[in-house]
Amino acid sequence: MGRKLEGNGLWESSRMMLPEHKSRIRSDERETMRREKPILDEQKWEEIERTLLLSLRNHVRVSIVLFDPYEDVVLSGFVTSIHAHTREIKLQWAEDWKWIGLDRVVEVYTC
Repeated sequence: MGRKLEGNGLWESSRMMLPEHKSRIRSDERETMRREKPILDEQKWEEIERTLLLSLRNHVRVSIVLFDPYEDVVLSGFVTSIHAHTREIKLQWAEDWKWIGLDRVVEVYTC
């Protein structure tokens, strides 16, 4: 039985890695790369609001950076509606649109 063990003390066949194990390792690595949402100060929120209003009133194209724990998402289009009571904006591009919660927004700039 000792002949099956090698220098690292493992069975030779145990060096094989199943796809489930690989995906679990990747998800564990991804968890360690998770980051916190930045806290925006009042001046930054005023800048974001001003840029969103500019897009709404003057039909200016904007890019909106949305927070994601792993990688920021950038959407580009025109603001067509702002709902202050639900804190959402409607961003439209081409023939598609999406409601975006302001709690996910970390940056807005004109294109």
